[in-house]
Amino acid sequence: MTRVVAHVQEVSRRFEPVAGRPPALDHVSLEVRAGEVLAIVGRSGSGKTTLLQMLGALDEPDDGSVWVGDTALKDLRDSERTRLRREEIGFVFQDAQLVPTMSVEENVALTAVIAGKRRDAWTERAMEILTDLGLSHLARARPSRLSGGESQRVALGRALFARPALLLADEPTGALDSATSRSVLTLLRRAVDEAAAVVVVTHDLETACIADRLVVLRDGRIVAESRMTAASCTSEDERRLHEERVRSWLAEHR
Repeated sequence: MTRVVAHVQEVSRRFEPVAGRPPALDHVSLEVRAGEVLAIVGRSGSGKTTLLQMLGALDEPDDGSVWVGDTALKDLRDSERTRLRREEIGFVFQDAQLVPTMSVEENVALTAVIAGKRRDAWTERAMEILTDLGLSHLARARPSRLSGGESQRVALGRALFARPALLLADEPTGALDSATSRSVLTLLRRAVDEAAAVVVVTHDLETACIADRLVVLRDGRIVAESRMTAASCTSEDERRLHEERVRSWLAEHR
């Protein structure tokens, strides 16, 4: 059986109560398995970002348990949670959140730089990633010189730097134009070569189409799940057919 990289079990999360508003998460259980791209889809307020934050040890549930590998997050001290995020989890957000005073190369190797490691301990890995992303010529540039798509590719490189067990992406193409978005999604799809598993939160059809598995959240609950085996389409006709299948499935279940 494929290894479970992370899972949540009967997780609930309740924020400040408002009349008629459901919990952000309501007894959600979900496994993330090695080698897959999992897309969590839902309307605004459905709980998808809250679920991602649980998987990323950025928030804690009111009820239930969250595991990354064999580690139960509730058993960790703050320092241990920080180390887990640094070494086992990579994050990509809608805003690239690059450090403006650092070079592109340093932004990719940010965890090593913050840890005070010598440049010769991380520069080879950083350049390897930048070469794969097609950005090696910008290694010494500052983020202010980058386009939106280039910035997001650097953010993806930073997330992959430590070869994380889990890569989490929250609306990673939300601020990009369609052509740039497509190139970032291609790289995100390939990210399972570096990370054990990828989880992407989105309401965008094109982003959902790169996934091997789709999960739909509504009012804090999982209401549908499907495996989409044709996510890696090689021709334009295959891509369109797959997109139509995903569109129809989402229209039925969202």
